[in-house]
Amino acid sequence: MINRRSLITTSAAIAAVPVAASAQEAAPAGGPQPGVARAASPEGVLSVEVEANNDGFVSYSVSRLGRRIIAPSRLGFLLTDAKKLERAFGILDQSVTSHDETWEQPWGERRFIRNRYNELRVQLQERWGDMRRMDVVFRLYDDGLGFRYEFPEQENLKTVNIGAELTEFAVADPGTAWWLPAFEYNRAEYLYNRTDIDAVGVSQTPLTMRLEDGTHISIHEAALVDYSGMNLRRVEGGKFRAMLTPGLTSAAVVREAPFHTPWRTLQIADQAGGLVESSLILNLNEPNKLGDVSWFKPMKYVGIWWDMHLDTRSWNSGPKHGATTEYTMRHIDFAAEHGFGGVLVEGWNVGWDGEWFGTGWNYSFTQPYPDFDIERVAAYARQKGVEIVGHHETGGNAFHYEQQLDAAFAQMQRFGWHSVKTGYVADAGGARVADGNGGSALAWHEGQHMARHHLHVVETAAKYEVAVNAHEPIKDTGLRRTYPNTISREGARGMEYAAWGQPANPPEHEPNLVFTRLLAGPMDYTPGIFGMQTRVPEGVATTWAKQLALYVVIYSPIQMAADLLENYEANPAPFQFIKDVAVDWEDTRVLNGEVGDFVTIARKDRNSDEWFLGSITDERPRVLTAPLGFLDPGRRYRAEIYADGPGANFTDHRTAIDISAREVTSADVLTLRLAPGGGQAIRFVPLGRARR
Repeated sequence: MINRRSLITTSAAIAAVPVAASAQEAAPAGGPQPGVARAASPEGVLSVEVEANNDGFVSYSVSRLGRRIIAPSRLGFLLTDAKKLERAFGILDQSVTSHDETWEQPWGERRFIRNRYNELRVQLQERWGDMRRMDVVFRLYDDGLGFRYEFPEQENLKTVNIGAELTEFAVADPGTAWWLPAFEYNRAEYLYNRTDIDAVGVSQTPLTMRLEDGTHISIHEAALVDYSGMNLRRVEGGKFRAMLTPGLTSAAVVREAPFHTPWRTLQIADQAGGLVESSLILNLNEPNKLGDVSWFKPMKYVGIWWDMHLDTRSWNSGPKHGATTEYTMRHIDFAAEHGFGGVLVEGWNVGWDGEWFGTGWNYSFTQPYPDFDIERVAAYARQKGVEIVGHHETGGNAFHYEQQLDAAFAQMQRFGWHSVKTGYVADAGGARVADGNGGSALAWHEGQHMARHHLHVVETAAKYEVAVNAHEPIKDTGLRRTYPNTISREGARGMEYAAWGQPANPPEHEPNLVFTRLLAGPMDYTPGIFGMQTRVPEGVATTWAKQLALYVVIYSPIQMAADLLENYEANPAPFQFIKDVAVDWEDTRVLNGEVGDFVTIARKDRNSDEWFLGSITDERPRVLTAPLGFLDPGRRYRAEIYADGPGANFTDHRTAIDISAREVTSADVLTLRLAPGGGQAIRFVPLGRARR
C-alpha cells in the first residue's frame, strides 16, 4: 500500500534503460562530425531529429504520428564575451534511455502522476576553433517534450555570459494563437490576443496555438532556476525565437559551468483539453527537496481584500483602514462558523502610507499598524481554529524584502501561520534586486536575479514551515514539484479587474486562462463574487453560477471566497457550494473545451468520494453535454446543481440562479445549459456503497 504522505513512489524501474540501437544513429568515430540523432516517445506518438549539418549549425525537428509539427529549428547562443555557440558544431556522441515512474503529489490536481519518457542525449562539440562542448537533452513523452542545454565543465568555457538564446520553434503549419505581449509595463496582466500564428509579435509563455488540422500546441518552459525567463519573438511566418528577459548587464544570464538551462517545452494534443490534462511541466522538474510538507493544508479562505478594491476601505492607515483588530476578528468568526481555513489580512503592516508602488522602502514585515493588535488577533485565530494568511507586499523591492525574510517568517511560525501572500507591485523593469556589490539595482520581474530571489523566498519560507502564494510573480514553471511550499501565484489578470479594470475582464477571459496561463500551474484567481456592481460600469461580467464554477475550473490549492462577508450572509443558498467545494484533488478530467470559448472540468475530492464539476462559457450561450462516466460504476449519486436561471446573462441579469438536485449514475449524460457569460457548478455526493 502506498503511503499517502510519501512524495515519490515507484511503479516501474527508475533506472535508465537503453533503447534499441535502431532508434538512433551510430555515434560518429574520430571526433565530432555532421550527423543526425533520432528518438521517439514511449508509444511512438512523437519523434525528434537533431541534425548537425556540414556547416556546423545544429537544428531539431518534431513529428507527431509521422507528421511534421515543428520544422527544422536552430539551436545555440550568443555570448557577450566570446564567439557565439551556434556554428561549427558536430555530434560527438548520442544515447537514448527510457524512464518510467509514478510519483505522488502532496497536493495537486491529481494525486498520482506517471512520469514516462524516452531521453535523447546529443553531445555536441565544435569541430574547429575552441572545441567547446554542450549537450542537448530531449525528453519525449507521448503528450509533449522538453529539451534543455547542458554545459559540462571545460577549460575553454568556464563562465558562460549569455547575451541571447537562439533557440527556435518553427511551427510547421498555419493556425490560431492565443498570446500575451511581452515586455509591457503591466507584466502579465493583459487580456489575451487571438490572432493568426503569423501575426504574433513578442509573446510571453505559455503561448497556445491551434493548427488548422485541430492539433493544439503550447510552448512554455519548465524548471526556471537561476536563469532568465524566456519569451518568444516571431521572426518570420510561424517561426519563433527565444527572447530572454534582460539582466543587469549586457548578459541576460551569467552562469558558471557546469550548469543546465531550464527545459524548453512543447505540449501537444488533439484536443484543447489534452493540454490541461498533461503533466509535462511538473514531470520535467526535480522531485521534492523539502520532504514532509504536511504542515501546509489546502484550504479556502476569506479576507480583508475586496473592500480595498472597491475603495470602501484602504490598505494605508487612517479612517478607512481595513486591517483593524475588530474587522479581522469579524472575519475570523465568519471563517470558523463556515468551515474556512484562513483569513487573509492585507494592509496590516507599517509601510502603506505615502508612495509605496514600485518603491517599498518603508515596509516592515513584522511591525503592525497601531490599530491591528497582532498578538490578540493571533491568539483569537488560534482559539477559533483559523489561520491568518500573512501578506507581504514589497512594492517590487526584493532587495529590501530579503533583509527581513527570516524575521518575517519566524514571526509567522511563532503564530502558527503557514501561508503567505507576497506581492511585487511595480512596473515591468522596476523590480529592485541586489546588485552584487552591496547595493541594489532595477531589474525585470522575470530576469535571472528575480528568479534567484523567488527561489530564495521559497527556500527561506520552507525553513519556517511557510508556503508562498506570489502575486506579480515570476512565471510558474512547475517548481512546486521540487518545492511543494510553492502553492499558487497570480501572474495574470485576476478578479480584481472586475472591480476597477479598464477594461474589466470580459466573459472569454477565464476560458482563455484555462488553456494558456493555467497550463503553467495554479492561479490565485480569487473567485466567488456575488456583489455584481463595482467601480466599473460593466461590473462583474459573469453570472453567479459561473462564479461558483470557477472554483472547479481554475485550479489552486488555496481558494478565496473573495466577496464581502455580508454578500455571503445574504445569499446562503449559492454560498453553500463555496462551503462544500473541495480544493485538493484525487483526479481531474477535462470533459470538453475550446480555447477562449468554453470548458467543462470534473475533479474528484482527495479526501472523500465526492466529485465536482465546473463548466463556463464566454459571451455566447451554450448547450454542452457532460457524460458522467467518471463516477464509480454501479453507484448512485445526488447531483447538487447550481445552474444559470431563466434569463441569466452577464450584463443585466447576473444573479439569476437555479439550484436543484437529482439522482444520477455513471451511465447518465447531463445537459448543461450555460447563459451568456454563464456557467454551471455541480457537486456529486455518493448515496450508499457502490454495487459490486
